[in-house]
Amino acid sequence: MLVLTQGDPAGIGPEITVKAWQAVRHSGPAFVFLGAPELLEGAAPVQVVSSIAEAEAVFPSAIPVLPLGLAAPAIPGTPDSRNAPSVIDSIAKAVALVLDGAASAVVTNPISKEVVQKTGFAHPGHTSYLAELCGVPGQDVMMLAGPSLRVVPVTVHVALRKAIDQLSTNLIMQTARTVAKGLQRDFALSAPRLAVAGLNPHAGENGLMGSEEQDIILPAITALQAEGMDITGPYPPDTLFTPQARAKYDVALCMYHDQGLIPLKTLDMAEGVNVTLGLPIIRTSPDHGTAFDIAGQGLADPSSLLAALRLAAQLSENRKKTA
Repeated sequence: MLVLTQGDPAGIGPEITVKAWQAVRHSGPAFVFLGAPELLEGAAPVQVVSSIAEAEAVFPSAIPVLPLGLAAPAIPGTPDSRNAPSVIDSIAKAVALVLDGAASAVVTNPISKEVVQKTGFAHPGHTSYLAELCGVPGQDVMMLAGPSLRVVPVTVHVALRKAIDQLSTNLIMQTARTVAKGLQRDFALSAPRLAVAGLNPHAGENGLMGSEEQDIILPAITALQAEGMDITGPYPPDTLFTPQARAKYDVALCMYHDQGLIPLKTLDMAEGVNVTLGLPIIRTSPDHGTAFDIAGQGLADPSSLLAALRLAAQLSENRKKTA
């Protein structure tokens, strides 16, 4: 069974949770919501449970909830940092359930980085916190996956100027190794094909528009090819995401956040899924944020959460087969 975290109680997490349960209550995959039950009450049948086994029995008739408390009433669209401890606690307890073998995977509802960081949360988002909870700090990699495309940003949630400074041959190599292993273990791709984007326009055009391709990116690709990895590039970013180009690789390694997420969300916004590679557990998430601007209005689309739930269940089965 999957465990679904609470997310920010003022965002669209409660609404998409209800809509997702309505869509999969009979077909699965089944999940237990780890959060405040009052966030869901009134919109769907809710049953507070004390175990995963109890949750499995309840799921077809009600949303099973492993309850957490809120410090302040949740008002849709109005985030409250007093509830940040509950948001963080939900993530930590969900990870513990999977590490203990009680649940098969973690699916996380969206959180507000700004809200949790006001209370001293030291991480830029979910991903590095999950790695810390799993005892593998620094080994996490964020991948966005959709029906049309998979992308991995080598640098993630930092300003663009800092992303360029962070980029290194070693970081590219470390990221690529984690990605290749994750695609083999969790996506059942025995020989994954990695394509690497350049940083500069035209991938630098042999140094005319920047030397990062020659000095940083190409040495990483050459070294990884020597290790036997199927990795090619660097390719001009403006042509890497055409249908013809996408047919030739399984994942695109991008040098900074928006280089990968703009094409992914343009192609697959409704069904895009955030997958954390490099962890001893399976974790997925919708590819969108808290959407405070539409919270509580009945407008939220559950498609990405549904895709995250289904992919988490599939990856969990793939990992069992690989093991």
